Amino acid sequence: MDERQAKIAFAALSQETRLRIIRMLVRAGPDGMAAGAIADAAEVSPSNVSFHLKDLEHAGMITARREARSIIYSADYGTLTALIQFLMEDCCAGHPEICTPALATACSPAATKRKRVHT
Repeated sequence: MDERQAKIAFAALSQETRLRIIRMLVRAGPDGMAAGAIADAAEVSPSNVSFHLKDLEHAGMITARREARSIIYSADYGTLTALIQFLMEDCCAGHPEICTPALATACSPAATKRKRVHT
């Protein structure tokens, strides 16, 4: 991922509803979610979620596929991984062992079960 692609991805993620959607799709896994289910879970109108999904798709953060009469959206794990790699590329001035604990913690099962405190 180059800097231009990273800026597009970060711009897409900088909006609250889009960030909520991408996190929802990451949790949903490769099976993804139908657009209507995303709208319901995000508590936004179908037209509003459609707008946000198009922006996320344009940024390469999600993919869409048709299943019968539904469009199913999934997180694009390749793009998400590339974005993380872009951020970590120059990790800790050539000392990646400093970043390893943070990455391991973020991806651990315990981290996904922790309750988040909203302030």
